Amino acid sequence: MEGERRLEAIMFTDMVGYTALSQSNEPLALRLLGKHRELVRPALAKHRGREIKTIGDAFLVEFDSALDAVNCAVEVQEAIRSYNAGTIDKVAIRVGIHVGDVVHQQGDVYGDAVNIASRIEPLAVGGGICISEQTYDQVRNKVPFRLVKMDSRELKNVSIPIDVYKVELPWEGATRKMETGPLPADRIAVLPFVNISPDPADEYFADGMTEELITSLSLVKGLKVIARTSVMNYKRKEKNISEIGRELGVGTIVEGSIRKAMDRIRVTVQVIDVNSEEHLWASNYDAKLDDVFSVQSDIAGKVAGSLPGALPTMVKAASVVTKDTEDVNAYMNYLQGRELMYDKLEAPLRQSLQFFEHAVERDPKFARAYAGMAQTYASLGLAGFMPWRDSIDTARAFVDKALVVNPNLSEAHSIRSLLAYMADEPFEVMSGEAQKAIELNPNEAQAYLQLGQVMPLLGKLQEWVRLLEMAYQLDPLSPRIIELLSGAYLYSGRDADLLGLLRRTVHLQPLNSHRWMWTFYVIKGNLEEAAKEVAELESLEPTWEFTMMSKGYLAGMKGDRKTAEEVIASLEQTHMLGWARSSIAGLIYFAMGDMDIFFDKMRLAAEEHTLRATDLMYSPLFAKARSDPRLPAILALGGIKYPPSQ
Repeated sequence: MEGERRLEAIMFTDMVGYTALSQSNEPLALRLLGKHRELVRPALAKHRGREIKTIGDAFLVEFDSALDAVNCAVEVQEAIRSYNAGTIDKVAIRVGIHVGDVVHQQGDVYGDAVNIASRIEPLAVGGGICISEQTYDQVRNKVPFRLVKMDSRELKNVSIPIDVYKVELPWEGATRKMETGPLPADRIAVLPFVNISPDPADEYFADGMTEELITSLSLVKGLKVIARTSVMNYKRKEKNISEIGRELGVGTIVEGSIRKAMDRIRVTVQVIDVNSEEHLWASNYDAKLDDVFSVQSDIAGKVAGSLPGALPTMVKAASVVTKDTEDVNAYMNYLQGRELMYDKLEAPLRQSLQFFEHAVERDPKFARAYAGMAQTYASLGLAGFMPWRDSIDTARAFVDKALVVNPNLSEAHSIRSLLAYMADEPFEVMSGEAQKAIELNPNEAQAYLQLGQVMPLLGKLQEWVRLLEMAYQLDPLSPRIIELLSGAYLYSGRDADLLGLLRRTVHLQPLNSHRWMWTFYVIKGNLEEAAKEVAELESLEPTWEFTMMSKGYLAGMKGDRKTAEEVIASLEQTHMLGWARSSIAGLIYFAMGDMDIFFDKMRLAAEEHTLRATDLMYSPLFAKARSDPRLPAILALGGIKYPPSQ
């Protein structure tokens, strides 16, 4: 009926820079305009939006519900963001939303609501959404996004002042936390202590001091402490405090030096506010080596007490150092073992075990030394330096010893969760141990990682991403966390987040970035770019299992059977003990179309507990396998129900 008046939510959009582009490159502008409309319209239909008209590069849309309008706008921006991640020629739109009276007449809408929406829209940046206070009132308790009030400003041709809110999109929230605005004081990084001892071999002691402070501060409720894996990236790197703070998303940094000579130690330590670069606290310690535990305890307490708003309970909690031996020599052996435990080569890992063994020989109740042995044996199995099953069994024996001595050792529960995952134990064991570790230490990044790995096997994709993002926040430079978060983003359809993560970390983890870019290009059907990624991987590490898999898989896809079979033969020689031999060889057979051999290899991998179940369940590369009745039977060998219950 003409002249009908209704209360509606009005959404107004336009493309950023379209007019200028149409003048300089009209064909490209028209192509992007068509892509823009192609991306917007599916979301309108999904959220019950009625397209009133397009005005050049703009959409005018009405909704019966403000909530539908906001959710639609978010989905549109997410779709455009995903599209932009895979192309050079990008689309950017702004969105404005207002709720008010409109008049319907001759298929069009008129009224202040339309005018206000059109005036709010330019306040949004490209890729952003702004809403009026009337819209805010309708949705503020109904959307999972932060709604940030903007500075007051007059809207052209709008007589009544209207507050405007910015919808903070999920990817903008992550950026805000890590890159922009005042950095939170309760996020702390303990940088590697500098070794100024006469003997360079005492480096392990300086690193041990770093790790002990991280451990002590991690146990303080309310603090977010960056894990060792990330902070060690700054060892011997000349970067200023502000730069490090931004990279790690921390507002407080602890740094210092340590000198060990004979039975004496000298420790210098300072706490710095990243936002102001002011010193919050600094001190020197001169003590006997036997007093190392009390020095660590005092430093941890003083660090916690120096933070703005610190509570006495925080100071007290921080000053309780994890001291589970009184034997300083056993402790020195333990620190030397920890120093080598993080290595990727077999010889240092084996040497690490020797130091841990010396530690428990001196003190059989040294729980963390047993946990170190367990972690090292797990690493040997994961790297293929010893049989998979043997590594699990041996590691489990040592972690059980650690838990007998100290049932509340969070790192032991985290390792126990890892071993349960490696051995395909019931999900309840994996998740239970990880949750126990987090309960004991909310900063145990590896426990979030372990708990996250269980979620896709249960069909809980959002929880999968959420938990891995939590691990990433605590350990943003961890190769393992970056690797698994990359897969979670890709397999859950968050291409833009994947590509953003790979761009941020390519200089830190080039192997991971090129591996997942290869996967992305193959999924998108861009085999030419995928081949370039294979070349990059081969130039970096030709015998890495994923280098070999990508080369063999791509050859299989292209019908180059000779190359694919050569890769399989090489793989089976170089990875005789690890998980890669059956799993990755099978994936290459899949690419060649040899489904029977592929499923034989997958069954063998399941029996050996080396099946890459998450890849099989979610990677678009193996979609064909998911329609075969053999896959559920193979996954069931590992206790996995397929399809998983949602």
